Amino acid sequence: MRIMLIDDSKTMRNIQKSVLKQLGYTEIEEACDGQDALSKVGAFQPELCLVDWNMPNMDGLSFVKAFRQQNKTTPLIMVTTEAEKSRVIEAIKAGVNNYVVKPFTPDLLSERITETLAKCGVKA
Repeated sequence: MRIMLIDDSKTMRNIQKSVLKQLGYTEIEEACDGQDALSKVGAFQPELCLVDWNMPNMDGLSFVKAFRQQNKTTPLIMVTTEAEKSRVIEAIKAGVNNYVVKPFTPDLLSERITETLAKCGVKA
């Protein structure tokens, strides 16, 4: 399964990558912001994206809106420090399938990925 990590923090991407590798996912592409991600999705064709909210150039919410215009089905999980209910609702309305608040445990991230893929009918 191809997974794209979109986060301006290399450390956060490394943490996510390590959790994904423990889960057996090896096809991982990284992007440092929404613009970078949009430039890579066409060639990489991710089957799941983990998206940070707060990034320079193009934030996660703007990425989700732009991505959803061309792709309605690929599961998106917002992984962010934004925990306010209004922000969660805003992200879901924009098209994210699930939400993980930082800091998270590897188990929580794993759980969210599994439930999101199941909900979206994607084979892991």
